[in-house]
Amino acid sequence: MRYQNDPNGLRLPIKLDTATNGEYAPIPLEPVHHQARHLAFDAATSNARRSGVDRRSFLVSACGAASSLLAMNDAYASSGKRGGFYQVDREAALDVQLARSSVDGTEFIFDVQGHFVNPTGAWLKRLPPGSKPMRNFTSGARCAPHRGPGELDYLQCIGPDQFVKDVFMDSDTDLMVLSFVPSTREGEPLTIEEAAATARIVEELNGTHRLLVHGRVNPNQRGDLEGMDELAARHKISAWKTYTQWGPDGTPGFFIDDEPGIRLIEKARTLGIRNIAIHKGLAFGPKSYEHSTCVDIGRVAKRYPDVNFLIYHSGFVPDKPEGTYDAKRADGIDALVTSLLENGIKPGSNVYPELGSTWRLAMRDPDTAAHTIGKLVKHCGENNVLWGTDSIWYGSPQDQIQAFRTFQISPELRDKHGYPEMTPALRAKIFGLNALKIYPVAADVLKKHNVRQDKVALQRQEYREQSDPSFVTYGPKTRREFLNLLSWG
Repeated sequence: MRYQNDPNGLRLPIKLDTATNGEYAPIPLEPVHHQARHLAFDAATSNARRSGVDRRSFLVSACGAASSLLAMNDAYASSGKRGGFYQVDREAALDVQLARSSVDGTEFIFDVQGHFVNPTGAWLKRLPPGSKPMRNFTSGARCAPHRGPGELDYLQCIGPDQFVKDVFMDSDTDLMVLSFVPSTREGEPLTIEEAAATARIVEELNGTHRLLVHGRVNPNQRGDLEGMDELAARHKISAWKTYTQWGPDGTPGFFIDDEPGIRLIEKARTLGIRNIAIHKGLAFGPKSYEHSTCVDIGRVAKRYPDVNFLIYHSGFVPDKPEGTYDAKRADGIDALVTSLLENGIKPGSNVYPELGSTWRLAMRDPDTAAHTIGKLVKHCGENNVLWGTDSIWYGSPQDQIQAFRTFQISPELRDKHGYPEMTPALRAKIFGLNALKIYPVAADVLKKHNVRQDKVALQRQEYREQSDPSFVTYGPKTRREFLNLLSWG
């Protein structure tokens, strides 16, 4: 059989579902999303027949991605959502070269937020008897070869082998930063040692350093600040990752300019690693909701101009649409903008908003997408917005890449609010060039696009002669799955 994954073509290449990264509850699809899926499947059936191929073959092609984006355009426009659109020629649904000129690209793509879970890690020993963590998340996926039999072997679906396939074979991603989830020191589903080991797996393919790692620090947790010395000494930490809304044992979080945050910043400065990635938005719950907002970012950026503050998720709130800037709104991207304005932080500063999960959610609403990207570029600067996808929770990030490649803010919103036109130059900056300003990437990795010539690149080229992407997502898709994740996490 030509395709092991989804041979009947029952999955779309642009994934519209309720999957989350586990940090927010699944958000049900609206009627407009179901309409978009319906239109996309109808188009796939019709266009496959006209092209003389089966539906799976059509969906795997560039025409499949183009026709899915066109279906989303039609559904969104019919519901009155016209703030943005996917700039794809109608003929691209049947013209492979035209489709490739839209959804394919040669940009350098540096994803600064990637995740996976170690499927054989020590965290499994602390699970209650009979636990099946993430069992439902991996349904429908044919994973990379498993390392051995066992009742938890299905976790290989989100392990390093599948991670490499989804990220470096099935997407155009060149480099990625492995990040961490908030957890106790004992309960990490991915430790720094395991992340470093995964980086070595990729490097051993030909020695190219395609994966960087964060050092996770919860400064309100005993031992984390003290552990920064060892992290810096033993591992090539590219940035520190912290969660201001998280506290051990359910205690409240903190603002980054409270005492725990200041101690973190001062320690980072002492160690010479002055990139601090701060989770903002995607609130875990009401207890520390205020600490998930960006009210503190402008204050701390002004106080420490020599430190880069990477605002992961950009303060985005999953169940609240983004609109025109509203100074009265206390959360979302507006809270970030207000904090910057009140503290005199201008575009091009030491504040870098990041798009992990934010873009994935904004893809479902072109109005929110337009205001999200428009406000971030306008107020933070075109050289400061960072590309991130929160994959592997959302499966391969290729659909996020293809959607961003083609997204355009409507001329009406650009004229009215001073938003930028989405040009190839601007997309290239966001996709990867901006991250090179702050993340330490060795010169030999980038020299003459070395990442385009290593063994991973050659394997990708060979693989794509007969690619077999899964088009699945791994994060929880129902409230039950979400609560199950919280119970063991």
